[in-house]
Amino acid sequence: MDEQHVIGELVTNLKKNHSVRAMPAIEQLMKDCDVKPSELDRIVVGKGPGSYTGVRIGVTLAKTLAWSLNKPLVGVSSLELLAANGRYFQGSICSLMDARRGQVYTGLYRFNGDNLHTEIEDVNILLTDWLTVLKEKQAPVLFIGNDVHLHKETIIQYLGELAHFASVSENNPSPSELAFLGWEKESDDIHSFVPNYTRLAEAEAKWLESNEK
Repeated sequence: MDEQHVIGELVTNLKKNHSVRAMPAIEQLMKDCDVKPSELDRIVVGKGPGSYTGVRIGVTLAKTLAWSLNKPLVGVSSLELLAANGRYFQGSICSLMDARRGQVYTGLYRFNGDNLHTEIEDVNILLTDWLTVLKEKQAPVLFIGNDVHLHKETIIQYLGELAHFASVSENNPSPSELAFLGWEKESDDIHSFVPNYTRLAEAEAKWLESNEK
């Protein structure tokens, strides 16, 4: 993208090997848009939370591109990115990803004009605890994300008519929204930049637990 236009974007929602597909997709998109790597001004990436493997692949690709091209790197919350799809909702926007075992990755956002603001920082939390927090606000909430359907019944049970749900076409994160969000943010240090998982991977947690004994 440039400051005013989306030149091109590529979106898929497939459960396939991102380590194989991601770099060829970037290469093809830039070829189609007739943009050379040297012409880029910055690299923007979704930094998580989300799939551990998927986030790691995305961040690794972004860091490699930024370092090799000597371009600024900008990380954007993957939950903030989802919330950007709800820009025309008059109220709070809850991005939600399933984290298994009754837990979710989530955060609460709201648009003020064209600017997206964080109301509650990204967390990994039990869904029921999160819905209790939202219920206390007694205000409309838009739930957005491809995993929302897994928890829709529980959400309605807690929030009733206060719960609103994004359309299917709004549940995929948008690369163009990512680019515009990243355009406004300060760049990160390439070498120290790491994904935000909001919790340790299960294997890492077990390793730390065993080494504390």
